Amino acid sequence: MPSAAERTRTLVQGTCSAVLLITGLDGARPDQLMPAARSVGPDGEVYLEFPADSPAVRAATHAQDDELAAVLEITDVAPVSVPHRIRGRAWISGWLTHAPGMAEPGRMMLRLEVGEASVDDLWGASSVEPEEFAHATADPLVAHEAELLQHLHAAHSDQVQELCGLLGDREPGAWSGRRAVPLALDRFGLRVRFSGEQCFDARFEFPEPVRDITGLRRAMHTLFEAASY
Repeated sequence: MPSAAERTRTLVQGTCSAVLLITGLDGARPDQLMPAARSVGPDGEVYLEFPADSPAVRAATHAQDDELAAVLEITDVAPVSVPHRIRGRAWISGWLTHAPGMAEPGRMMLRLEVGEASVDDLWGASSVEPEEFAHATADPLVAHEAELLQHLHAAHSDQVQELCGLLGDREPGAWSGRRAVPLALDRFGLRVRFSGEQCFDARFEFPEPVRDITGLRRAMHTLFEAASY
């Protein structure tokens, strides 16, 4: 399974929504505190791009050499329609400074030095040390996960439904009326949410971790083939 540090990096470097909460900054609208882009530097620092006139940039400018405390809060929502759609949250807290010369005209890059991090997601809740975060890598499928899940749901829903056959013996008709929706995808496997009278998740592991889309195609073919017997 992915480590807590890897899961946190994946959320930071993914496409899920994020808001920067800055100590002492009141009155700003949430949309004004959402970075336009974010990335992680070689030492684990988080870079956040904002319009040059945003409240976040003004706060960092006003702080100058003082340490400006901030928290990057990330919310991960499933890209397909399922019950209980929030898949997880992550928090990166630390100190905010300018990163001059790194953004396009009219934009400003802010640097968040990580003091502590935590994640609460489908795997559970964990704290992450700054060193762990710095050395972790994001899941290789993160840039494509939303599109892949939407494709699975739209074009392969029958095959996803058949995965229930891998969950062991059940009473005849036990799966009748249940809806199976692909919920999360990473290099280790696929998570499916089954809903009906009861709602639960099932995890389907790949034979080995995948490194790219080509490997994923092979792994999904193997998974669907096993479920069809």
